[in-house]
Amino acid sequence: MDQARLVIAIALSLLVFIVWNFFFVKKKVNPPPKQAQQKEQTKDKKLEILTKEQNTAEKLPSIDKVPALPVKPSRTVTVKTPLYKIQISEKGAVFKSVVLNNYREIIDADSPLLEMISPDISGGTIRLGFAGNSLTGLDDAIFLAGVEEDSVDIIDKPKEISFVWTSPQGMVVEKKFLFSPETYMIDFGVTIKNLSSKTLRDNLTLTLVRKEEEKKSRYGFTGPSALINNKLKQIKTKKIKDQSLYTGNIKWVAVQNRYFMSAIIPDETTDAGMQLYVDNKILQNRYVGPESVIESGTKHVFKYKLFFGPKSMKILNRIDFDLVKAVHFGMFDIIAKPCVWIMNFIYDHFIPNYGIAIIILTLFTKIILWPLGNKSYKSMAEMKKIQPLMAEIKEKYKDDKKRMNEEMMGLYKTYKVNPMGGCLPMVAQIPIFFALYRMLYEAIELRHAPFFWWINDLSAPDRLFRFDVSIPFMQPPYGIPVLTIIMGASMFIQQKMSPPMGDPAQAKMMMLMPLVFTVMFINFSSGLVLYWLVNNVISMAQQYYIQKKKV
Repeated sequence: MDQARLVIAIALSLLVFIVWNFFFVKKKVNPPPKQAQQKEQTKDKKLEILTKEQNTAEKLPSIDKVPALPVKPSRTVTVKTPLYKIQISEKGAVFKSVVLNNYREIIDADSPLLEMISPDISGGTIRLGFAGNSLTGLDDAIFLAGVEEDSVDIIDKPKEISFVWTSPQGMVVEKKFLFSPETYMIDFGVTIKNLSSKTLRDNLTLTLVRKEEEKKSRYGFTGPSALINNKLKQIKTKKIKDQSLYTGNIKWVAVQNRYFMSAIIPDETTDAGMQLYVDNKILQNRYVGPESVIESGTKHVFKYKLFFGPKSMKILNRIDFDLVKAVHFGMFDIIAKPCVWIMNFIYDHFIPNYGIAIIILTLFTKIILWPLGNKSYKSMAEMKKIQPLMAEIKEKYKDDKKRMNEEMMGLYKTYKVNPMGGCLPMVAQIPIFFALYRMLYEAIELRHAPFFWWINDLSAPDRLFRFDVSIPFMQPPYGIPVLTIIMGASMFIQQKMSPPMGDPAQAKMMMLMPLVFTVMFINFSSGLVLYWLVNNVISMAQQYYIQKKKV
């Protein structure tokens, strides 16, 4: 039995270390040669990926001559709503800045509001183009804004703003944005009027641009994603060199990080493509629509919706379009999402403190696992009773391992003891642990959410008395992980309550487990540490009750 417990403990420890190394230890990835990237981009541009024709062209009056527009410097139009502030440049009619009013860059009260578009991105996002580059001059086009003001406030009702550009060949391109004060969703339309003498046959493209994350977690997704054939597709940036083109029935494409995302949603879900590029740490996710044929003297209207905002399940569920599927908590997503719902329900209807919500959520999970815990702690109590008999057998047959094992099995059978029963709670908690870790790491509700005293951000590691001196195994910021130390102490007490190991060497090894877990947890979010601490305290109370009842 001692060997079994030791093997299980070592196996669980190895599992945690393997998961830690796989998800948390950064691996060096050699970037693909720039020449290879250029070749692939050239190849991708030549791909005729879609041939479905949209028959929505509308005949326009014949115009003999395209009026020449005066050349003037581009300006920036700022759109302000209660939820965000967006700056749109007339050069390309692209978003140069998207600032969210309800979120800050860091937790400090004087921190600037969160900017979704890095200033390193010179060309902005929501870039318009054609896969075959059939419309020359579009990359440097200066669109004329349909408003005279440089700043537009949208408070009471939606407002539409248009940007128009006419090419030298006689192609009129109009980008229309409809902003609403109560939602992060933006209605977006592109109208192409063909006033030239030639037919335009090409695939219209829209591109989301984002700077690559400097700090990437091994546990949690950042990068391009899409809902293709009703399945979530998330592509790690290092995999783009292996495959950069994805086709199918696309409902939306997006780029996302830990807490926020931007997305393009076509009004009609159809066969389309997602083309990915990475150059100088700038990520591009390009939506490539089906082929369109715009004959001379006709126009074509393309309709989309845009989303720039938080990855909140509540917000995304209200918006619909299956955007909530972008929030995915890994292999235990089916466990994590109900936990988010329960946590939000507690916060919204009972106590507006996510730390308290985590404690109540822990109590809820312990109630579900209570019968299993009772069975396991009863087994541990029975094992503790027969420890003297086990010691006698080991002493009597120490030179005959086969006979010792036979006598041990007979002893277990006589007293109806399952030597593996005490390990069931830990095994059962592994899926819940990883589900809660991913949930507590990525749930935007916990971003900058305070608990009590020094814990002012449940999504970050707990640190008290922060200082500049580095500590081994600890990631910055450096400080005293008080909550983690208390959690480690609770594990030590729980270990002492368990039946002692017969072998002194094995007993010492088992006593090191709380120290190992404490070192590992110093970089985990304080919300997860809080869950583990409360779980340990409830487990100790349950174990004490069962042991007293068996006496």
